Amino acid sequence: MDERNAIKLLDETFNAEFDLNRFSRFVKELFNVVNIRIQDKTLYIANQYKEHISEFKKMGEYQDSSRKRMEILTVKLNRTSSRDRARTMQRNFIANWLSKMDINAALVAFYGEDPDDWRFSFVKMEYNLMQDEEGKVKIAKELTPAKRHSFLVGKNEPNHTCKGQLLDLIIEEKVNPSLKEIEEAFSIDNVTKEFFEKYKELFLELKEFLEKVLKKDEHVQKEFEEKNISTVDFAKKLLGQIVFIYFLQKKGWLGVKVNEKWGTGPKDFMRQLIGGGKKQYTPLVHYDNFFNDILEPLFYDALANPREGEDGYYRLFKCKMPFLNGGLFEPINDYSWEKTDIIIKDQIFKDIFDTFDRFGTKNSQKQRR
Repeated sequence: MDERNAIKLLDETFNAEFDLNRFSRFVKELFNVVNIRIQDKTLYIANQYKEHISEFKKMGEYQDSSRKRMEILTVKLNRTSSRDRARTMQRNFIANWLSKMDINAALVAFYGEDPDDWRFSFVKMEYNLMQDEEGKVKIAKELTPAKRHSFLVGKNEPNHTCKGQLLDLIIEEKVNPSLKEIEEAFSIDNVTKEFFEKYKELFLELKEFLEKVLKKDEHVQKEFEEKNISTVDFAKKLLGQIVFIYFLQKKGWLGVKVNEKWGTGPKDFMRQLIGGGKKQYTPLVHYDNFFNDILEPLFYDALANPREGEDGYYRLFKCKMPFLNGGLFEPINDYSWEKTDIIIKDQIFKDIFDTFDRFGTKNSQKQRR
């Protein structure tokens, strides 16, 4: 498959709700030679998993050139929250199945009653020799760490990492990609290195721009000097705040509509605040400078102060916002944010959001468990 069509296939599969037909097409293109024959295996769900899993299907089986076998599976969870909170249960369920079937690995789509966001996982069994207490040699089965072999995908996920890791395998006209190649596509190591290199670039760009602000604006310079604030510390804290904001956004705790439950906020709230991007969002609030007019009130008022009796409603953004009791959203060294106009160019924050969106940031790669 050429690159353009490969990208289109990955977009259609992983930038959308889970769909069995789209997933089947992706599997066929990934492996080239694979027998897709969907079989309902729900009856084989062990009792300890029935509380969490409502449907279990085997789509097919694949064997690489070294005769290692892998099954392609789909698992429907009773609650969407189980997709995020019960990773150990998911891992153990697949491990139990692979052990019974004597299969080396599995590609699994986990989805819930709301299929907009789902989890695409690679699970592999390791077989090692060990001695028991009597000195007898036996084979021990071990499960590879699931946190290093999973992507969150779907309508509300950036998916750049997932698609980037899988693109070469889709383009490559190999009849039999090996299980090792599949595992490497799910590997976090290279992606983590790339993310931190980009994070370093963002930090340096922000720090250097702050230094220019201090040179041009005597009032800001005086505030920094009196409060003993360095551009290094300011930039570090600001990036840390944005990382945590992405965690809150991921949980749906930002931008919640009045009378709606916490957790129902838009997963692209920050993008909607700043506007722009591929979807050309219209900013939710008019601003002259994003940091001065939007981020500072968000950090040091909306998130830092309780709004008793108003169910978390914040007038500036016309939505519910959580109160977070802690030091992260207190002004560094108690600088006077309301009286100090720190004008940082908006493009810096657009670059930060682009990077975090690309890598699905939740403290680097913790999304990919």
